[in-house]
Amino acid sequence: MEKEVLMENKVFYENKVSEILENILGLLSLEGSFEVEESADYIAASIEIIDAGKLIGRHGETLSALQLIVNQILAKSLKEGEEFKKVVIDVSNWRKSREEDLAHKARAWAQKVIETSEQMELEPMPAWERRVIHLTISGTEGVESESLGEGINRHIIIKPAPGEKVNEKSSKKVTSKGS
Repeated sequence: MEKEVLMENKVFYENKVSEILENILGLLSLEGSFEVEESADYIAASIEIIDAGKLIGRHGETLSALQLIVNQILAKSLKEGEEFKKVVIDVSNWRKSREEDLAHKARAWAQKVIETSEQMELEPMPAWERRVIHLTISGTEGVESESLGEGINRHIIIKPAPGEKVNEKSSKKVTSKGS
C-alpha cells in the first residue's frame, strides 16, 4: 500500500511539473523537449532547446527565475498536508557544467589558500553556487569556507582551517566567473 502511494506521488509530481513546464515554454514560444524525474530529495527537470541562452540568461539569472516560478506554481497547486519537493531545473546541461566548473575552481582556490595562508574572498553568488563551493571546500583538508553578507551581497570567504597559519592582513578578492 505504501509503495502505491509513493508511486502515485511520483507520478503526480512528474505530471504536474511537466504540465507547468509545457505551459511556460509554450507561452515563451520555445520549442524543445524536457524530462522530469523525481529523486528522494527533489524533482529534476532537464530541458533541451535550440537557443538555450534564452532560458539560461546572464550568469543563469533567467534559469534561476524560471526555477523559482515553477517551484511557486507547484507549491500553490499542492493540497494541504501534501509534501513539497523542490524542482531543480537544468537547461542543456548548463547547471551541471557550472557545478563542475565551480567545484574545479573551488579546489584551485583552496590550494591557493593553503599555499599562501591568506584567506580569499569570492564575489557574491546565488545560494546554489555557494553550496557547491561549500561542499567542495568541506572535502578539502586545511581550509574552510564561510558565507558572509546578506541577500545579493552574500559571498564566500575561503580561509585556512583553525590551527593553520593565517595571514589576515591580506584577503584576495576573486570572482567566481574567473580564477
